[in-house]
Amino acid sequence: PYGDDAYGAARSATRIGANEVLKLDEYRGLHPAWKRIKGLWDAGRMAIVEGCGYPGPSRSHFKSYDIWHNADVRGRDKRSGWIGRLAEEGFANETSSELIVHLGATAPFSVYSTARPPLVFATPATYKWTAAETQDLQEYRRAAQEDTDRLAGGRVLTGSERALARMRGVLAEANASSARVRMASARYQPSVPYPDDELGEAFRTTAALLDARIGTRVVSLETGGFDTHSNQRTSHDRLMARLDGAIGAFFADLKQRAIDADTTLVVYSEFGRRVQENGSRGTDHGAAAPVLVFGAGVKPGLHGKHPSLTDLDGGDLRTTTDFRSVYQALVADWFGVNPKAIVGEWPAVPLFAS
Repeated sequence: PYGDDAYGAARSATRIGANEVLKLDEYRGLHPAWKRIKGLWDAGRMAIVEGCGYPGPSRSHFKSYDIWHNADVRGRDKRSGWIGRLAEEGFANETSSELIVHLGATAPFSVYSTARPPLVFATPATYKWTAAETQDLQEYRRAAQEDTDRLAGGRVLTGSERALARMRGVLAEANASSARVRMASARYQPSVPYPDDELGEAFRTTAALLDARIGTRVVSLETGGFDTHSNQRTSHDRLMARLDGAIGAFFADLKQRAIDADTTLVVYSEFGRRVQENGSRGTDHGAAAPVLVFGAGVKPGLHGKHPSLTDLDGGDLRTTTDFRSVYQALVADWFGVNPKAIVGEWPAVPLFAS
């Protein structure tokens, strides 16, 4: 908010002045490193939902993660996360093992589901069948085929046989899924170069999965390094450039393949930052923050109300949009699924034209 005098007064070391920002209007601007993201804004493929948060905000990473990932201010009190519930309720008839994918070492609770578990791997190369082509593997495959033959013949299996058949089926599908994912990644030739870093590789893998059309509906990505509290400007500038490179390459690549119209990207953090700088040339954990939404199907522009920089809640921005209103729009308007059992009922942010 370069046009707000309160912004300049609260921040001396971290503020970005009017001569630096990529201006959206006379009040707001984007970080100067976001040149490719600004291009998406200019092309009408970006929306900003302002002041997103929830009542009684927590400055704890872990508590706030649980709230955002479960879509509930009580935190992790359900058996599955909100995307897991989307898979269970909205994609119940879809059979792809790659329906929900998380790229990273550990899946967030948002994608957790015992009924429709997500596929989780750091890179396609690490998601592979590890057994060697030995007599043991051949025996496993023979036994799995026997299970299929017995079931096809109408024989009722005993309890232990059913357990073994289920285990063999899971292993067989894991083997097949591993091959599909690694094949999709190996065959994929991006139309533009991606940044040579972990985030760039994650977006490239996402594009490969979408292009392969193997049934993936949601891909979850995460990137860290933002928990800076001192000498923040230098590291933040670097992180913003990293995000701009990855998102810019991703949408340029999808557009070349004509699949950008089928893709929506949502970017959020578990909380924003306090308005006033601390004494270490940085900022500390806050509350409300913008959520960014990208895609050819997005209704572009600013949504919601920008929080006041002077009417604060204990030094924090007041929430003007409940984050679940963003989820409501994604579930109901993008995926076309009844949101009640997934995120509850919230007034949807009008993020999509139809």
